[in-house]
Amino acid sequence: MSDAATRRVLVVAYYFPPMGLSGVQRTLKFVKYFSHFGWEATVLTVDPIGYFAQDKTLLDDLSGGKVRIVRTRAAGPGRFFAKKKVVELPSERSRKFLSRVSDTLFVPDNKIGWKRKAVSKALELHKETHFDIIFATAPPFTDFLIGSAIKAEISKPLVFDYRDPWVDYPFKFYPTPLHKWRNIVLEKNALRASSHVITTNRRVKEILIKRYPFFTYYDIDILPQGFDPEDFKTDGEANRTRAKKSAATSDVMIITYAGVFWEDRVPDYFLRALHDLFEKKPDLRGRIEAWFIGSFRKENFKLLDLLGLKDSVKILGYLPHRECVRHLLASDVLWMIVGDDVGSPGKTYEYIGARKPILGCVPDGFLRTTILEAGGKVVSPNDVNGIERAIEEYFDQFQNRQLEGPEAHVVEKYNRRTLTGSLVKIFESLIEP
Repeated sequence: MSDAATRRVLVVAYYFPPMGLSGVQRTLKFVKYFSHFGWEATVLTVDPIGYFAQDKTLLDDLSGGKVRIVRTRAAGPGRFFAKKKVVELPSERSRKFLSRVSDTLFVPDNKIGWKRKAVSKALELHKETHFDIIFATAPPFTDFLIGSAIKAEISKPLVFDYRDPWVDYPFKFYPTPLHKWRNIVLEKNALRASSHVITTNRRVKEILIKRYPFFTYYDIDILPQGFDPEDFKTDGEANRTRAKKSAATSDVMIITYAGVFWEDRVPDYFLRALHDLFEKKPDLRGRIEAWFIGSFRKENFKLLDLLGLKDSVKILGYLPHRECVRHLLASDVLWMIVGDDVGSPGKTYEYIGARKPILGCVPDGFLRTTILEAGGKVVSPNDVNGIERAIEEYFDQFQNRQLEGPEAHVVEKYNRRTLTGSLVKIFESLIEP
């Protein structure tokens, strides 16, 4: 059994480094900081597989800590690209088609083939060293089914982490009413098995309470996405990045976007706004640059050519996380776009951690409130004129050296170490003394 001084948590997470992209950050940072609060984590995940991004440096966060990573064979399309490691991002049209095929053939998702292997390995690990709690993070929502099956065998508290909604995910495709009904039944049964739930935002909490009356307000806590202050420590390389920007482009305002474009998260409206601004004020061409960190598809490059913006846009591609952070720190304004009111992109909170002004193209909802609280500007996602005005206003502030980021008390709300402490308090409240 666990000793009195140390608690042990089993973390079920299909997506975990060396896979990259923002979906792994939240889980990684929880795992990193568990030991600061007297908890040892065992991460149950998959062997490295073909994925849209790989970042081995992320695992450096766990070096020297009391973290055990146990990997099993993967499930889903990624396992067919295991030797390739990094898979080229398909066109958005192809991605949507493949996603719909997957939603038609697999319930709740195409990772369901991992369930049997994961549960078997978890029970084997529990025999070696008993766990005090099970923590499952999703998507993929197969992780919740795995957590429920493990709890049924070992009778330990089970906490679910909703990084996105399940049934009400805006891009989930239901080819028939039966598909949706089946997902609702699976979610309902999984939630009945859970001991507590956390979500990244209040909208998802509201959705769950409305659909499942057996849940009360107190059964769900909101732990937002965040940033790791250690990633933002000023080091020599970060200083050189900023110095390079200062020396070479001190009169150029740099607007940076970090992330992947997909579904309604597209660069089109921003780029059209930048084009329109340059048409109205040609003297600003060369004074404003847009940097994009992440994969850029062929259709995005075509739009750059069409709008004549190639000289004003830099495509940096996917970067290791620490390098991405350095570029955020070297930027003047950080831009993001979200078309729905339930998504909670991790980049928003890293932007806040970078203490930079934010231009958010977001609908009404919690994310708009978050950006405004951080002192940013918000416009509707497809409001080209509004984006143009915001860019021009930020440039005026830039020229007058009046650009300001969020205040310190706002930044501290999203410190991942603090958020991990809040999660640990939830764990400890579920364990019998």
